[in-house]
Amino acid sequence: MDLISQNLPQALMVIGIIALIIEVAVLGLSTIILLFLGLSLLTSGLLMVVGVLPESITAALWSNTIITAVLALLLWKPMKRMQENVDSKQVNSDFADLTFVLAKDVSDKEITTHQYSGISWQLKSTQPISAGTKVMVVKKEVGVMWVAPVS
Repeated sequence: MDLISQNLPQALMVIGIIALIIEVAVLGLSTIILLFLGLSLLTSGLLMVVGVLPESITAALWSNTIITAVLALLLWKPMKRMQENVDSKQVNSDFADLTFVLAKDVSDKEITTHQYSGISWQLKSTQPISAGTKVMVVKKEVGVMWVAPVS
């Protein structure tokens, strides 16, 4: 404990950097709270090094409380907006350009499956497709391949 109190500004900055690394690298900015805490610890440590704040535990606690609250008030809405910005674009995967010939009819009346990569996939289509037709995967969902006839 003496080591921390003798080197309080440096300890605050190290703990702040660790909190930022955990928030960004491990949690992927999902909690935001550690981001505010890490930034406040880093700021408090820097203010102590510069001489604006006294190097005491009391000053560290109060400054971190105030800085964390101010950062939360200023950055909460922009950070939440950034988290809600989700890209809904379909990602191409190993299913891109996958074509095969249907062994059974695909319709909305019965379930048709296709074995691919060791998994039995359910086949669906927006229109009925007869057996023997060459089809291409146009969309993927969990356990489902949406297919369309190749023209």
